[in-house]
Amino acid sequence: MRLRALLETDALGLRLLGGEDELDRSVRGVMTTDLRDPSRYLAGGELVLTGLAWRRDAADSEPFVRILAGAGVAGLAVGEAELGDIPDDLVEACARHRLPLFAVHETVAFATITEHVVRQVSGERAGDLAAVVDRHRRLMTSGPAGGGPEVVLDLLGSDLDLHAWVLSPTGRQIAGAGAPLPGPVGAVLAGRHLAATRTGRRGPHRATVDGTTYSLFPIRNTGRGAAPASRDVRESFLSDWLLAVEADASDWPAARLDLLQGVTQLIAVERDRRDAARTVRRRLAQEVLELVQTGAAPTEIAARLRVAAPVLLPGLGTAPHWQVVVARIDWDVEGAPGSTGGAGTSGIAGGPVAQALLEEILVDPAVTGPDSADRIAVAHTGDEAVALVPLPAAAGPVPDLAGAGYAATGAEDDPALHADALLAAVNEPLSAGLADDGRLTLGVSAAVHSPEGLRGALEEARHARRVAAARPGRVCAAGHHELASHVLLLPFVPDDVRRAFTARLLDPLRDYDRRHRAELIPTLEAFLDCDGSWTRCAARLHLHVNTLRYRVGRIEQLTGRDLSRLEDKLDFFLALRMS
Repeated sequence: MRLRALLETDALGLRLLGGEDELDRSVRGVMTTDLRDPSRYLAGGELVLTGLAWRRDAADSEPFVRILAGAGVAGLAVGEAELGDIPDDLVEACARHRLPLFAVHETVAFATITEHVVRQVSGERAGDLAAVVDRHRRLMTSGPAGGGPEVVLDLLGSDLDLHAWVLSPTGRQIAGAGAPLPGPVGAVLAGRHLAATRTGRRGPHRATVDGTTYSLFPIRNTGRGAAPASRDVRESFLSDWLLAVEADASDWPAARLDLLQGVTQLIAVERDRRDAARTVRRRLAQEVLELVQTGAAPTEIAARLRVAAPVLLPGLGTAPHWQVVVARIDWDVEGAPGSTGGAGTSGIAGGPVAQALLEEILVDPAVTGPDSADRIAVAHTGDEAVALVPLPAAAGPVPDLAGAGYAATGAEDDPALHADALLAAVNEPLSAGLADDGRLTLGVSAAVHSPEGLRGALEEARHARRVAAARPGRVCAAGHHELASHVLLLPFVPDDVRRAFTARLLDPLRDYDRRHRAELIPTLEAFLDCDGSWTRCAARLHLHVNTLRYRVGRIEQLTGRDLSRLEDKLDFFLALRMS
C-alpha cells in the first residue's frame, strides 16, 4: 500500500507535516520504536511509529532521522499524546532527508495504525500472490506460439495493468501492447540497460525517463542459436533483447518478479525462432563472402546471388543492386574483470557479436517486429561482420566498382544505406554499452549492380571502416564517398609524423597568438577557406584588407612559408586538418 492511502484514511488520524512529494512510497510493514538506533530491526519500507521517548534535546533528531532514511523506511509517524506539537528540529531533519513525517492524533492508538497496515499489506500480498500464480499459468499456456510476444504483453496489460515493450539493444521496438514507446525513450532505456549490464548488476534495472519510471528485464538468448556460456558479459550483452515495463519493480514481491522472469523466458523462445529463421540468410551471405574473397569467377558469384535474391526479396523480378557493410567490435584488454587476451586484444570473439549487432543496426528503426530484418544477410569472418544488403529500387545508375558506369544514384529516391544515418540511429545506446573499453566501427560501400563489383565493394567497405576506426568516439562510421579525398589518407599517418608535421607549421603561430592575444590561426583557416581571396577573407573576418595582409605576412614570417604558393597552402591545409 502507499503512504497516500494511509493519509486519506480518516480513522487513522494522521496529519502530514512534510514530504508531500514522497507520498507514493510503498509501505511493506510497520514498526513501533523508542530506541535511539533501531536500525538492526529495520528491513526497509516500514512506517515507523514513535512516541519520541528517545529524544532528550534538539540534537537527537538529526541522527535518528538519518538512521531511518539510511534504512529505507517509508515514513515516520509521531504521536502527539506526550509532547503535543511535534518539535521543529524533527520536522527540519525529516525535510533534509526527504523522509515523510506524520503527526498521530492523541486519540489514536499506535495499535490501531499497526493493525490497519498489517491487514492491508497482508491482504494485498495474498491477493497479488494468487493473481500472479494464475497469470503465470495462463502465460505459460499462451506463450509466443499463440501469436508472438504481443500475446504475452497483452496479458500483462489486461491482467496486471502493466504496460511493457520488448526492445532491441539499440532501443527499437520489437513488440508491444497498446501505444508504442516513443523512439527516443526506447534508445535511452536501451542505453541505460546496456550500461547497467556492463557493471554486472542483476536485473531488473530501474530507469526514469521524462518523469516515468521503467524496470528493465534482460531477455537472455538461451535457445539453439545462443552462444555458449561465456566468462565475459561483453561476449553476449550487445545482442540481447530487453523487456521494458512501465513500473517500479523495486518493491515487488518475489512471486511477481518470478512471473516477469517467466515472461522473459517465453520471449527468449521467440528470439530463438527468429534466429533460426535467419540461418538461411546467414548461410547465403557466408557463401557469397567466401566466393568473393577467394576470387571466384563472376558467373559463379552471379549464380549464388540469383539464389539469394528471392530469399531476401521475395517477388522481386530482377536482380537488385547490392551494398556491402562491414562492422567490427574491439575491446581493450583492460576491460571487464576476468577478460583474457594478449597485448592489445581482449580475447573476446568479436565476429558473432558484430554479426548479431549488424543485423539489428541495418533494420530501419521506424520498423517494429521481430521479423523486420528479412532483407539482411550477414556473415562473419574472424572479428569482422559483413552484410550483403540488396537494394530493390535504385533510382538511377549506380557505381560499378569493376570500372564501368560510375555515376551517382538519384538523391531523392536513393534507397542506399548511408553511414551517417546508420550512426545516428544507434550511437546513443551503443555508446553507453561500449562504455570506456569498447568500440564499434562501420564501413559502408557504394551500391553495385554486378557480381564483378562485389569484390571492390567489400574492399571499399573495409577501407571505410578503417577510416572510421581512426576517428575518436565509441561508435564511428564512414561511407564510400569519404574515400575519394585526402580524408582517406590522413587517418593512416603515424602519430609521431602527424605531431611533428603540425608542430613545425602551427606551433609558432599558436605561441604568437598566446603571447600577443592575436588571431593568426583563425586568420589562416579563413584565408584557406576563401581560396586565398583577400577581399572575401577580409569581409568574413570583418577586417580591412591591409590588416589581413599584415596578419598573413606575420604568418609567412613566423613559418618561413609563402601563402601565394600552392604547395605551402596545401601544407597548411593538411596541418590544420591533422591538428
